[in-house]
Amino acid sequence: MADLELRIADLRRYTEYAAAYALLKSFGLLPRDVAFAAAEIVAGVGFRLAGRQRRAGLQNLRMAMPELPAAERLRILRGSFSNLGRLLVEFSRFPFLNKTNISRYVVYDGFDNYLEGVRRGKGVIFLTGHFGAWELSSFAHSIYGYPMKFVVREIDNPLVDELITRYRTLGGNVPVRRKYAAHDILKALRRNETVGILVDQNTTRDEGVFVDFFGIPAATTTAVARLALRTGAAVIPGFLIWDENLKKHRLRFDPPLHIVQTRDRNADVIENTRMFNLVLESYVRKRPDQWLWIHRRWKTRPEGAPSLYEEG
Repeated sequence: MADLELRIADLRRYTEYAAAYALLKSFGLLPRDVAFAAAEIVAGVGFRLAGRQRRAGLQNLRMAMPELPAAERLRILRGSFSNLGRLLVEFSRFPFLNKTNISRYVVYDGFDNYLEGVRRGKGVIFLTGHFGAWELSSFAHSIYGYPMKFVVREIDNPLVDELITRYRTLGGNVPVRRKYAAHDILKALRRNETVGILVDQNTTRDEGVFVDFFGIPAATTTAVARLALRTGAAVIPGFLIWDENLKKHRLRFDPPLHIVQTRDRNADVIENTRMFNLVLESYVRKRPDQWLWIHRRWKTRPEGAPSLYEEG
């Protein structure tokens, strides 16, 4: 019985890998416009079939933007699925991106703000989230000549994890596994390198603090605040925004954030983490269709508070 279970698990891993490989290769070989059209069809099908994710997304939108009509919230969520399709296309094309063609797809906006952080000499924390084609943001930055380290969670299927990592690192970026993150990030910042950290994922009570996101207490990682306070690294918000008029992505860098630093380290961590959430929220409010609404961002609740999501 145990041997059979192992064989089934192996079959599942190889099947998932084959599907992921075929998907990336197929979209990567299509002309970009055709790939976008195909991805839009896939996004539409996914929107209809992914009932659990659709319900979570609509619940998130009801909580975050209760002032909007139900039809508008549905439109935003549908756009979020389209954004995922666009991300799939761009990710599949990583092997074909280089210094001579990257400007056809990604242009900088606020690049001097990034350079200001580098000039400070204490490292740069690229503060970002699951917004726009987020995988392309760090990849394009590396193709332009500014590779970085980025924190990742291992994908459960090791074969798929290796495939995705191979694509992510084609431009020179270096993934940092979460269990080694603190040590590797500190070393990188002390060498004045850039580290990308996504801050919009739900976390546990032990790993984060509750600060508002869209006016709702959200368990949020304190990693960026603690690293900035410890190293003096510049914290620069960076987001990849799809520009429908240009048919390109804008890689937007804001000026380095002013990090609150008093004699109360715990209070500083909370206050700075709150600020980071407000920065992310400001971007999501401007382009809500480009954020990952299907993630159960408010899953972890303060002690004694009821769940905000239906089970299952």
